[in-house]
Amino acid sequence: MAMISSEDARPEPSTTAKEREMLDGWLDYHRATLARKCKGLEEEQLRRAAVPPSELTLLGLVRHMAEVERWWFREITLGLELPELYSTEEDRDGDFHFGPEDTWAEADRVWRTEVEAAREAVAGRSLDEVSVAVHPRRKERFNLRWVYTHMIEEYARHNGHADLLREQIDGATGA
Repeated sequence: MAMISSEDARPEPSTTAKEREMLDGWLDYHRATLARKCKGLEEEQLRRAAVPPSELTLLGLVRHMAEVERWWFREITLGLELPELYSTEEDRDGDFHFGPEDTWAEADRVWRTEVEAAREAVAGRSLDEVSVAVHPRRKERFNLRWVYTHMIEEYARHNGHADLLREQIDGATGA
């Protein structure tokens, strides 16, 4: 099996940081892990559902994480009303469903834009600050600490999916 390049530019989280720096470190590490899983692949490979019967693709995972970044950091935490990036009322999983006109370059650009917008949205905010918006299904508000923890969990889970997809696509394994 091929290994993913040993050149690893992911930011290694501190082992002694205070809470906020630790959460930022782990979230950035997982963001960089998803990018690493997609690096070096061709458009067709990024679009490939490589673990049947699942329809998951690396392209779909990146589109999904763009929506998740937007939802939790800006829509829930700040209470902003923003349009969906990919999902619609007719297709709540539109982030995972794409057509021939949807490209990796666009998905990657949107995801990176949402990551930066998320960073800006929470810069200087207390982890104890409670979200402006109430979650529509759960009818609850969340402190920023919970949002960070959830986002780390969300990335970790989907990075596991990305591991399996990448291994099936080109045999590459590794962090």
